[in-house]
Amino acid sequence: YIYLSSNRSAPFPKFKYKMESKSWLEVSPEVKQALEEGKPVVALESTIISHGMQYPVNKDTALEVERIVRENGAIPATIGLCAGKVKVGLSHEEIDTLAQMGAKARKCSRRDLGIAMAKKEWGGTTVASTMYLAHKAGISIFVTGGIGGVHRGYEKTLDASADLYELSQTPVTVISAGVKSILDIPKTLEMLETLGVPVVTYKSVMFPDFFTSDSGVKSPFSVESTQEVAEMMKANRLLELKGGMLFSVPVPKEKEAAGLVVKEGIEDALKEADSLGVKGPEVTPFLLKRVNELTKGESSRANVELIKNNAKIGAELAINYCKLLKEQVRNIINHE
Repeated sequence: YIYLSSNRSAPFPKFKYKMESKSWLEVSPEVKQALEEGKPVVALESTIISHGMQYPVNKDTALEVERIVRENGAIPATIGLCAGKVKVGLSHEEIDTLAQMGAKARKCSRRDLGIAMAKKEWGGTTVASTMYLAHKAGISIFVTGGIGGVHRGYEKTLDASADLYELSQTPVTVISAGVKSILDIPKTLEMLETLGVPVVTYKSVMFPDFFTSDSGVKSPFSVESTQEVAEMMKANRLLELKGGMLFSVPVPKEKEAAGLVVKEGIEDALKEADSLGVKGPEVTPFLLKRVNELTKGESSRANVELIKNNAKIGAELAINYCKLLKEQVRNIINHE
């Protein structure tokens, strides 16, 4: 919550965000100070480190994404579990450890957090759990590569990502390159609509599909600037809506993977997953790995580029949103 300083005669009265004390949540000194001083902070997930890429690409990408967030004026806060401790703002050493552990670390969605804490495990946080923990730390903006969604063949398996439900109940804006193209994008957008989650796409009327900028499905809404998204976040806050927002940023066309190559790779990987009986939380890591192998690394290269681009846009959004909050505080003071 926000509290004001007693010096209200200053040109711009100081204000801070005061976090409720949570003994189980370890926020790094840098992130904590930034939040208390109302500076822009961008949350980052860690499943992309533990399960999304191979070492050392995963470590290098994570550190490069943090660098891009800083370079564009915000403070990065990579979230993960280190020997059962929930940490917001991993150190470089902790990122390296998680990167080297890879899939030996637990893939932690919301349901897994308590288990990993109790068992004192290392864990990479998914979109759903990163949203939850970011919100508990007081962070409103979160950058990832792509969110989970409704899996193909949903009518038989009922397999849908917890990311969708988290978006409906946690007020954090998620910046992603859309929904992973290994999933059923039309059904995912239908479910997001049912759950009341706003979906907006950056400078395009078409919804992106992670590796490429155009899924062939029209986006529910489109915006031309991060300022528009910041205004939407402010409006949702005023309305006291409990859910978040999906801000889809297409991978730059010059960096996207060849659509036909990826599509063929996905179809082949899906058949393999089905024949091998891969199910549950293992499906997405398996498919992403196989698609990368089948496309000879093209999908992985696009993955790295899109997360870097998302980091830049996310930092810009965080700055604009902080400006709006400061303006809101100023208006409160002026009306007293």
